[in-house]
Amino acid sequence: MGTAPLRHAYRALLDAAAAVADSGHPSKPAGEWNADQILAHVTLINAATITAASAVAGGANTTYDNRIALDTWTIERVIALAGGNVGLRGRIRLQGDALCALGGPALSEAELDTLVPARLLSRDTLLVNQPLPLRDIITGLAEVELPGHTKQLVALLRDGDGAEITA
Repeated sequence: MGTAPLRHAYRALLDAAAAVADSGHPSKPAGEWNADQILAHVTLINAATITAASAVAGGANTTYDNRIALDTWTIERVIALAGGNVGLRGRIRLQGDALCALGGPALSEAELDTLVPARLLSRDTLLVNQPLPLRDIITGLAEVELPGHTKQLVALLRDGDGAEITA
């Protein structure tokens, strides 16, 4: 499995996160997460993906469930444990390296094709409630999850009229 798209998605997310941090005054649309909450959510998604990939590599049964990554208390706890924005970005960088290693040479095609019972929510909407191949979970990070959160971060650099905020 090629990991170039996943590496690119992580790089884009981390670049956007750095831009928000450097802006000094990102806006936060009503009802949306701030940058640290977005990054903490991503670290939790990464951890769940690493856990599933490691379990498959170890021959164990596993599941993939993103509900804990939506829990406000858990998100705030991760922010505190990581030491804030800089720590979250460092953690995401290392988790991305681990996922690229697991999704690339570390797992066989048969392991990547392993069906993993998955439950995926977005806000309060159930998106997936069925087994997915591990490769689809990893590919979903590169194609949907990380780009979506990159867009959220970029949106924090815009004012209410959609204009880019400058420092």
